[in-house]
Amino acid sequence: MNLTFHWFLPTYGDSRHVVGGGHGLPAGAAGGQRPATLGYLTQIARAAEQLGFEGALTPTGAWCEDAWLTTAMLARETERLKFLVAFRPGILSPTLAAQMAATFQRHAPGRLLLNVVTGGESHEQRAYGDFLDKDARYARTGEFLAVVRALWRGESVTLDGTHIQVEDAQLARVPDPVPPVYFGGSSPAAGEVAARHSDVYLTWGEPPAQVAAKIAWIRELAAREGRSVRFGIRLHVITRDTSDQAWAEARRLLDGFSEDAVRAVQEGLARSESEGQRRMLELHGGSTANLEVSPNLWAGIGLVRGGAGTALVGSHGEVAERIAEYHRLGIDEFIMSGHPHVEEAYWFGEGVLPLLADQGLWQHPGAAEARSESGQVPFVSR
Repeated sequence: MNLTFHWFLPTYGDSRHVVGGGHGLPAGAAGGQRPATLGYLTQIARAAEQLGFEGALTPTGAWCEDAWLTTAMLARETERLKFLVAFRPGILSPTLAAQMAATFQRHAPGRLLLNVVTGGESHEQRAYGDFLDKDARYARTGEFLAVVRALWRGESVTLDGTHIQVEDAQLARVPDPVPPVYFGGSSPAAGEVAARHSDVYLTWGEPPAQVAAKIAWIRELAAREGRSVRFGIRLHVITRDTSDQAWAEARRLLDGFSEDAVRAVQEGLARSESEGQRRMLELHGGSTANLEVSPNLWAGIGLVRGGAGTALVGSHGEVAERIAEYHRLGIDEFIMSGHPHVEEAYWFGEGVLPLLADQGLWQHPGAAEARSESGQVPFVSR
């Protein structure tokens, strides 16, 4: 199976330094020298599309722009790129979410992917009017996805659930194709929902042994449900022509982290209810020492940013080796990002992807279409 790569849309702003935000940090904490204008996000999206990324993840939360509205606008500015729209099921009805997905697929056929984010921070959920605790939020997500899936099958749905109530819900038009559901979470409650409802289980970039354990855990849970699940990983990346150049860039980013900023971010993240966030924090312990937690896996990003906190750092060949290592564990989809997102997309797209193509692990998503039109595959610079 060919690997699939997605890039990231920083709808909170971008910079040549790490921009924080999310998971335990207050709204307004993010922001950079490059505002998240439609023009700038279009630059990133078009670069990702040209380089061969399948899609782009767009985050959700009070600290960034709305993912549905932003990607709907960007769909008109791009031709092929898919959009992995993150959204929270607790703050809109399942019928409306199913309808929105059908509308998106009608106007941008086949270009919607859905990242369902249950929400790990009660204080942020309460700001949206959601007062359930964490386990109840996961239970609600399960009911929510059961309704959405049934609506996408064209069924009429009535449910008097613990958290979701709908009566005679039905769609005038079902999405074609049905968008795949991406889902992450490291708690037992999250695993149960993933096994029953996800198409792709996502993990943040933990060391390979920990990722292997997660994959085995979800595979077992999914097998009990008579299902199989694909696996993806969310990572930052710093890749250069040589390893020394890549690590010099990592040190440059680290030099931009003031002690006060690290302390403030870590205090905020320590209050997070997310099991995945706790595991990210354990990798660095709030210290700038010993940040290479596995070969070429750097935990420095998590010092000043919530959520995914690790980066693959190294030469193009080393980064390709680490990707192949995760693939051997069972990872087929990679959601990457880098600071700033335009430049790092080119470093990765022109440096790493050709090496993976040479190994038969990756093919440009536009290759089949280009071959049929011209007899040649898209050019990818080495």
